[in-house]
Amino acid sequence: MEINRIGLLTSGGDAPGMNAAIRAVVRTACANKIETLGIRRGYNGLINGDVTELGHRDVKGLNNAGGTILYTARSPEYNTEEGVQKAAKTCKYLGIDAIVCVGGDGTFRGARDLAKLGVPSIGIPATIDNDIACTNYCIGFDTACNTAIEAIDKLRDTMHSHERCSLVEVMGHHAGHLAVYVGIAVGANAILVPERTYDFQSDIADKIRRSRIQGRTHFDIIVAEGVGDIQEIAAHIKEETGLDPRVTILGHIQRGGAPTARDRVTAARMGRHAVETLIAGRYNRVVSIQHGDLQDFDIDEALTMKKGLQETMYDTARILSIG
Repeated sequence: MEINRIGLLTSGGDAPGMNAAIRAVVRTACANKIETLGIRRGYNGLINGDVTELGHRDVKGLNNAGGTILYTARSPEYNTEEGVQKAAKTCKYLGIDAIVCVGGDGTFRGARDLAKLGVPSIGIPATIDNDIACTNYCIGFDTACNTAIEAIDKLRDTMHSHERCSLVEVMGHHAGHLAVYVGIAVGANAILVPERTYDFQSDIADKIRRSRIQGRTHFDIIVAEGVGDIQEIAAHIKEETGLDPRVTILGHIQRGGAPTARDRVTAARMGRHAVETLIAGRYNRVVSIQHGDLQDFDIDEALTMKKGLQETMYDTARILSIG
């Protein structure tokens, strides 16, 4: 099958570096004389034919832009069989030979549904949760980590001045990768993640007590949002230790901002690989980085894979948080 025109969309939660991926896909396509149609607002835009032509100049200067110029939106209609069929018909009507989609698991499930109806696809992993199992790294993770670290470093200054306990909630409904990396970087006393059931006494209260005995007057606890109600954790700390905790929820600030060098370069490499994979006739794949090298996995295989916490990182966080 010859690829003459591709559709390009971003879907799911936005991640820093998505625009850099868009730029890489478009320019690699241009270099191979392939047209690119940008699909606005994810699969909802594909259903409704909300598209725009993207050429070499249209993506100029996107490397340092956060968010996604193609926008992203949820599409309840696409979750139905009729919705997927509408999207496939749009592809046929517009002469789209293949779809490149940038996002996470939900985005790739949408691409797989299209593939079943004869529309070849390839996915580029971009999520600040870094929870796509087939790849060591997802676009956006490094930027989100650095955004959280910068905020927590500033919080520490005032927590130290007032001798208080700071609880900071970072993103991660089902995955604690962000919490662990950030926690190690800021030297947190405790890190709570959804993959591990924590014991309040041993994982929080005892660590605070040991630190106080050793002369520490302020304490940092990083909590992934999927762990539970951070306000309840704060109330428990106050009751057990007498400290006056302050809760900070970083929220969507972690999704924004100019991507770091790592995310820009990763997006460039993945975007190029996605287009060249289609040109080579390998369809329905997810781009992956394994130990620094680019690979790609069958989309069905990628979606069945599970990604747990990196044990060495979690152990590092646990050991270094003592005292």
